[in-house]
Amino acid sequence: MSGKLSWSHYTELLAISDDLARSFYEQQCIQDRWSVRELKRQKDSALFERVALSKDRAEILALAKDGQRIESARDVVKDPYVFEFLDLPDRNYRESELENRLIAELEKFLLELGKGFAFIGQQYRITLNNTHFFVDLVFYHRILKCFVLIDLKTRSVSHQDIGQMNMYLNYFRAEENMEDDNEPIGIVLARDKDEILVEYATGGISNQLFVSRYQLYLPDPEVLKQELRRLLEVNDG
Repeated sequence: MSGKLSWSHYTELLAISDDLARSFYEQQCIQDRWSVRELKRQKDSALFERVALSKDRAEILALAKDGQRIESARDVVKDPYVFEFLDLPDRNYRESELENRLIAELEKFLLELGKGFAFIGQQYRITLNNTHFFVDLVFYHRILKCFVLIDLKTRSVSHQDIGQMNMYLNYFRAEENMEDDNEPIGIVLARDKDEILVEYATGGISNQLFVSRYQLYLPDPEVLKQELRRLLEVNDG
């Protein structure tokens, strides 16, 4: 056992029956200096399963052994994001309400986003030909050295939302990036998405643009574990 973690950390870790998941959370605790409270939250939100489901067998085993490595834009994007800490009722609410609640709980929001995010601004204004546009949330990623733009949608994403984010990314690359900044990342974060629509709407886009879902409740860990086991078995075969 690592001397970098407390006995309380290991009490939580030893309660995880899956060896891969336990190893992953141990590595993340060490790398990101999670408190016991942070460990509990990430474990309850099934972070390992959510990250692992987008990977193949070799990547899953590496994830469990070494923790999460951030080397590309895809490594910082989750699907879904879990915002149970907002305590919003599962009903209609405005995008501004969601945005303001996220900012009010910025520390927890940054924990859900993951390592390396620094908050830049809310309703970040850009101007094109005397017309103002506002990016909901702007972050800077210290590891990837790039801006991360997030646009919030409390409904299913549309192709217009994707086109608008692509415009924002073009603007940031041309007008906001410094000489040593890398290409910006855009995330359209919506209540729901149609995978086929997203596939066609993002086809041919050269920018790093992603569409993810968010949910206001913790996922069912058992369902995610079953899906992950099935994925490992398929890859193993």
